[in-house]
Formats: sequence, C-alpha cells, structure tokens
Amino acid sequence: MSGRGEQIPLFALPEAILAASPVSTDGVVPEDDDAVSVDAGVCVAADLAGSEPAVAAHSELSEQADVAAADDAPALPSPEVDSEEMDSAAVDGDDELTEIAPAETATSEAATAEPTTPADALDLPASEIEPTATPRTPVWEALPAGEEADGHALIVTAAGTYTPSGRELTGPVDSVEKLDKLIRWAALTPLGAPAQIWVVGQAACELLGWIIDPGSEDDVDDMEALRNRAAQELTAVLHAALTPLLNAGWELRGDPGHVVHLSRSIGKFTSMVDVVIEPYVWTYWNKDFGWHNRVGDMGILGSPTAGTYLPDDDLPAARELGRRLAWCAKYLGVLPGPTPARTGAAIVDKIKRERTRSGKGIVVTAPGSVPPLDGPPRGDLEPAVGWTRVPEVDDFENVHRLVSIDQRAAYLASAGMLELGYGQPTHLTGQAAATAAMGDKGAPFGLWRITLPPGQALSLPEKLPLPHPHMLADQPVQTWVSTVSLDGLCSPVADGGIGAELDDLDITEAWVYPQQGRALDKWAKILREARKAAVDTDDEATKRFLGTCYKGYIGRMVNPDMWTAKQMQHHHQPLWRASIIAHCRWRGRRVAMRIAREHGRWPVRTVTDSWVYLLADGEDIADASEALGKMSVEKDVVLTDTFLSAFTSAQDVHDVNLAIKAAFADDELSEGDL
Repeated sequence: MSGRGEQIPLFALPEAILAASPVSTDGVVPEDDDAVSVDAGVCVAADLAGSEPAVAAHSELSEQADVAAADDAPALPSPEVDSEEMDSAAVDGDDELTEIAPAETATSEAATAEPTTPADALDLPASEIEPTATPRTPVWEALPAGEEADGHALIVTAAGTYTPSGRELTGPVDSVEKLDKLIRWAALTPLGAPAQIWVVGQAACELLGWIIDPGSEDDVDDMEALRNRAAQELTAVLHAALTPLLNAGWELRGDPGHVVHLSRSIGKFTSMVDVVIEPYVWTYWNKDFGWHNRVGDMGILGSPTAGTYLPDDDLPAARELGRRLAWCAKYLGVLPGPTPARTGAAIVDKIKRERTRSGKGIVVTAPGSVPPLDGPPRGDLEPAVGWTRVPEVDDFENVHRLVSIDQRAAYLASAGMLELGYGQPTHLTGQAAATAAMGDKGAPFGLWRITLPPGQALSLPEKLPLPHPHMLADQPVQTWVSTVSLDGLCSPVADGGIGAELDDLDITEAWVYPQQGRALDKWAKILREARKAAVDTDDEATKRFLGTCYKGYIGRMVNPDMWTAKQMQHHHQPLWRASIIAHCRWRGRRVAMRIAREHGRWPVRTVTDSWVYLLADGEDIADASEALGKMSVEKDVVLTDTFLSAFTSAQDVHDVNLAIKAAFADDELSEGDL
C-alpha cells in the first residue's frame, strides 16, 4: 500500500468544490480521443493540459449514446439447450436518451484553468500531499498490463481505490456519499460500454452498507433458488442504500443488482457509469454465469469451476481484475459488458460507429427478424446436430482410445467468413423463387422452402447422421433452410452433401435479401487476434472470456427480447445465427467424410461441432492447421477393459452415451487428482 505522500486524500475535498454547478458547452465537441473530461468544476485528466476547453471527445459521445439504453436491469432468461450458445441475458430498456456526454461539463473558469498538479486540481492543502517529480509507484506487485483501461474504469477495495494499471488514487470509500464524490471526481469516459466502477471484495461492500445474507448453498437443494433470493435481497438493500446518490442527482436505469446502472443529466448531456459489485455477480442467474447447480463463467471475472476466477484476497483480486480490464481495452477496444454477450455487442457497435464515420464498410442499422413463414414453426431454423449410433463389430478393430475432436472456435470462424444478408427481404413464390437460387454467383442470402428427400432413397453413408436435422429416413419433408444449407445439400456426397440439383429440391418459396456481405468480418478479426494473443501467452482466463463473448453474442441474436432498446435492435439477427450454425454443421460433416476416406473411421457421436471416435494408439484424425474452424483434439482417453466392455455391450444409443460420458468423466477426475 502506498504511503500518505502517494495518495490523493479525495474525501477531504472541500464540499464547495464538488457542489459547483456545471454549465453546458453545447456545440464544442472536438474530434480528439484524448480530450479532457471535467466534472462539477473540477478539471481532471491524466495530464492536465493548458487552456483548451475541457470537453468530452466526440467518439466517446457516440459510444455512450449507443450503449445508453442497453444495460437496464437484466431479466432472467429461459435456459437454452445448445451447448455452443453460452447465452447471455441483459434485457434492454426502451428509454430514449438525450445527447450523451461521458463526463459532466464544467464552468468556463475550470475549463480554462492553468496546468496544475493533481493536488492543485483538487484544491488540497499543501500538507495533504507531498509534491514529487517522479510518477507514483504502481500498487500492484507487478504491472502485467498497460494503462489502456485507465480513465475508463476504477477499482474500489476496502483499502482504497485504484486505476486498472495499479495506481492508488484515494483511501477507502466508506460511504455512498464518498462513492458519489469519487464518481464525479474521476470523470471517467466510456469505452464501448459506460464507464465502470468495480467494487472488489466483501469488505468493500460492507463499508458501503451493501450487505446481504441469503443463506448458504449448503443449506439449499436448488442453487437457482438461492441466487434468486440473493438477487431480490440485493436489490432491496441497494434501493435503500443508494438514496444519497439519488439525492445528488443520479438516476437508476432499471433495478439495481450486481450492476448498478447510474445516469445523471446536465441540460442535454447525460453522464453514465456502471457500478459492478464483484462479490455479488454470482446472484445473476444466467446461462453465462451458471448452469443447473454449479457456478459457471462470470464474464471477465472468470469461472470458479475452471479455476480462472479472481484470487480470494482483495488486493491480488484487484490486481488481476485490473490486468483483465486493461487486456480487454487493449485487444477488444471496449470495456467488458455486464455479460459476455454485451461485450460482443459492444465490439460490433464500435465497428459500426467507425464505419459510419468513414463511410466505408457494411453498416447494419435494422433488425433482421424472421419473415412470416408458411407452416407450423419447427424451432430453430437451422438446428445444431445431436446424434449417436451403436458401434458395430468392425468399429472395434484395433481400438484403444476414445477421442473427441471439435472445430476450433467454430462459431467465430464461420461468422467471419460468411456473407450475411440485410435490408428488407423480397418474398418470391413459384418459378421466381426457383430462378432466384440460380444466380451467377450462386444463391443469394435468404430462406428457401424446399423438399428434403427421404434419407433412405439416397446413397448416403450409414454411419453418419442424415445431412440435415429436418430430414427423415422414410419420407420427404418440406421445410425452410438457409442459403448455407441449400449450398450444402447441393455438395457431393463425398463432401458431406447429397449431390442434389436445385431442381431436385423443389424450391417453391423464398425470402431473398437485397444486400449481403461479410458484415461480421472485422468483428471476427478483432476476436480472432485477441484469442491468438490469449493463446500465445497461455492466458486461460481471457481465452475463456472471449469464447463466452462470441458464443453468447451469436446465441443472443435469436431473441428480440434481448435487444429491445432502439439503439440495440440491429443485434437481433436470427438468420445470421441460423447461417452460422448451419455452416459449422456442414463443415463438420465434410471433415467426417474426409476422416472416413483417409482412416476408415466413422464417428459414434456428434453434438454441435464435436465428433467422438474410437481410435487406435497413435492414430491422429485432427487437422494439422491451427486455423479457426479446423478440427483439434478436445479429449483423448485410454479405453480400459471396463470402458471397452461398456461400448461392446451397448444395446442402444443411451448406453453408448453413458459409456462416452463415463470414459471422459473418469479422465477428468484423474487429471484433477494429479
């Protein structure tokens, strides 16, 4: 901990300074990402510079405008079954906001102040701080991250407050009134998401009076019930405790919970900040954060079950959180959202703003709702595959291992390479629909009503699932498919298709989109490069976080209730999601055909993008390439006599699934004992 001479005693600040009335500086918005932010007459910046007007940067204004209505109190979602879709839920509000400023504007006197030291800027007595010619020493034992998140986020512990890079700013925040002073003094700016104050550790919560006691998980049979009770208790406690903030002019966006969304309007400008309460993040019931009776990934904080959650002690936890915040700002260009899916959405919106300003690149501004389709709904337009078969005698020849392979970052790979449609689709019927599929560059992005022939009428491999999940073995099926599946069905059997001609599929109806392109190419590139950085440095925490970001975002494309705010509706893209799922499915089937040709091996199970095989010692069926979308080994276990017997004696697919689960679970237990 830094000594007295290294700490800014913020809370000794004279009340008169914090109470000064801001004055709007309408129309003065320079194109400068480093513009100084000011709050309530206090000029604050990393380097307090000259006499230039202290106003918020234009890029930050538009950033916060886009996220302004996006983070209202989250509702509890219905769980979804797709294991690839680590869905996140933060239901948007429909609030229309005025123009947004990252910090409150200042008086002209403050805006034109002479350069000062931090102590001078806070009008502190000389005895309160020792002047020094050298920079403050970081509190963290080591500084593994840069300063990319500084100025956008702060970390509060019971011992004091810190920048993400580890510089100590103030003493303990032991009242909500001091939290108000801290927020207004810090004048943080948004970075893809509203500015953030992270409260780390139970002791910091106790100083603020944010204490709940919902009981112990040892005393309940249902973890969800405990979480719901804790969330309700937390909301009630916060409503009672936040009164000083509300009296100071702050407003709540939605009910407070593990994230307290604050906004404060000064004239036509609005300041926004999110207070994230780390000890209570677990109270948010969400597939991102847990499943059944276990705690899962909790966004940037990590996963207790995977061993990537923050350290137990407050200062190491704050240090690691600061590193992750800086990492996120550096590699993703945004602060982490309240859920991983929100982080994925923030990256999309950042790209959207850049393309809007430059006039270059695809900008999608409207939702892509599913058009009105004839016939009863069939659930997912393009379901992920789930299939198991009972092994035959020849499948056990020279078998010693059970191996699961899966596509490396499957959804991310597909999202970056697919041409996705947007705009108002055109409805075509009859010959017009069939003709539209025969374009010079292939079928355009859209939905096609086709007839799938019965599987047994085709010359298809018996040891693979039928090519499309809607296909039946003994009868034709009329259904809607994406352009990706249309192309897949027309591929040769050797490449995973059925070798169909378009005429064979009897296209009777279509919805065709007027524009298409790689709308998610830059988004995928940012996440791909960030993932590589995490992999290259063996950073399991950020690698897992990235996985939940793209899986959660793509999973949430399907549900309009996740994107109800006007600024967020363009994230509702169920046809994009369907196309991504279909692309992963067809790519996996093509690989399965390649493995059969080269190794004579057929899978015994596939779920989403993973395939399970019985193999010999040393037999390698994975792709040599390290590119995303290629097959890599997920699990590889030796089959003991007991497990081999379970496979050979299996009577049905249920028995096979149990044998696979037991073999892989036994391997995981063995690794855990080491």
